[in-house]
Amino acid sequence: MIFLTDYAIDGPTLARAVEERGFDGLFLTEHTHIPTSRESAWSGGADLPQRYSHTYDPFVALAAMAVVTERIALGTAVSLVLQHHPIGLAKTVASLDRLAGGRFELGVGPGWNREEMANHGIDPRTRTRRMLEHIAAMREIWTGDEAEFHGEFVDFDPIWSWPKPVRTPPVLIGGEGPTVLDRVLSHGDGWMPRSAAGADVAALAGRIAELRRRAADAGRGHVDVTVFGAEPDRAALDAHAEAGVDRVLHGLPDAGADEVLRRLDELAALRG
Repeated sequence: MIFLTDYAIDGPTLARAVEERGFDGLFLTEHTHIPTSRESAWSGGADLPQRYSHTYDPFVALAAMAVVTERIALGTAVSLVLQHHPIGLAKTVASLDRLAGGRFELGVGPGWNREEMANHGIDPRTRTRRMLEHIAAMREIWTGDEAEFHGEFVDFDPIWSWPKPVRTPPVLIGGEGPTVLDRVLSHGDGWMPRSAAGADVAALAGRIAELRRRAADAGRGHVDVTVFGAEPDRAALDAHAEAGVDRVLHGLPDAGADEVLRRLDELAALRG
């Protein structure tokens, strides 16, 4: 996982390197912009790193990555889908998935920067409801020849929209809040929580068990769990595996090719 920026390693070079080293996938973050106002607190501290305001559009970058790779999953971690119009984003995702041969995965989250949302005309108080409705509307477009949707935030009569994706892209719901499992079960194909540390891994294991129990009760199969930002430590990885985690996303630095490729080599050694 990386904040792919205009001052660091380029996307195609990175994608080739990820595939050559045997990794399973590569995921990109998303911010359309960052308001200069610092009213919204960032969980990482007082100063927001420059990578947040320098990220490439993930869908454009992933399309470039798709044409130079053959195997790895390509996804977002996470896309702020409520800041896009769902009809346009549905076409973008479907086009990308076809270019990738069905390898795209859509990690989603409502976002944290209230000023960013406001610039898109989004009321932060309704961001989660809007995100879920956008997901539902896009699924209709991906799967229906004459899709229509009538909701609180999205409303359109029957439309034609091609191309369709090779497969309906898996939607991975980000977050760790008290109601996130409800969202995973109602609108998602998987869960993407942030990494847990120490005793918190036991709590994560309990939530994963709850998720899979509820999924089974609803007649669903295995629900994948992909942890965002896992520590590159063998003991931590083993603990997450024992907790029921299927995949972890390791963060890569927003740096030049030499540093990023060196980091990839270090991470590849953990796969043994």
